[in-house]
Amino acid sequence: MKTKQEILHSIHHELIVSCQALPDEPLHSPYIMARMAYAAMMGGAKGIRANSIEDIKEIKKNVNLPIIGIIKNVYSKSDVFITPTQKEIDLLYREGVDIIAIDATNRLRPDGKVISEVFPAIRKQYSDQLFMADCSTYEEGKQAYELGFDCLGTTLSGYTEYTQGTVLPDKLLIEKLVRDFPMPVIAEGGIWTPEELKCVFELGAYSAVVGTAITRPMNITKRFVEAMKSNG
Repeated sequence: MKTKQEILHSIHHELIVSCQALPDEPLHSPYIMARMAYAAMMGGAKGIRANSIEDIKEIKKNVNLPIIGIIKNVYSKSDVFITPTQKEIDLLYREGVDIIAIDATNRLRPDGKVISEVFPAIRKQYSDQLFMADCSTYEEGKQAYELGFDCLGTTLSGYTEYTQGTVLPDKLLIEKLVRDFPMPVIAEGGIWTPEELKCVFELGAYSAVVGTAITRPMNITKRFVEAMKSNG
């Protein structure tokens, strides 16, 4: 069993690949996600971000890398869907994922509370667990740091109502979080090219997550098709 510091050290200045496919996507399958994770590992990735217990179980059979685990669940009357309730946290903890990522925005959660109201009890209950705060703004990152999260992610910049239109990757947010908070800042969201990946590390990112640009061929294909159309 690795310690928290050993887990974090293993992803320092390394690439984490997000292997996810939702039910309405062509590659939705624990088997396919496990092979995708294996391919990412063979390519040099040092961590995997994965969604759902089913996918995580299958991925763990194929790769021996730290896993950032999430469970995406949509609840009525809440825009929070990344590990939104205690139920999902409990499941991920029991599965033994290395890092549990949680929506740490200021939006109302399915239980009608905000992250500052629920995380202190979670932190106390699971003191031995690493938690990543998926944030969309500097203020949310600051709050997550004060609440006792172990690392900050820029995951949700551009994906909340109040950050729509943000140019991704959000270099300014990465730079400010790195500057002001003495903890790992994981760059995530909108990293499409090796040049952008290099840039976020130059800004001081502890590690970086790349998903769509590597593991979603439908979206990659669309990007090429749209480029063709824009050129007439």
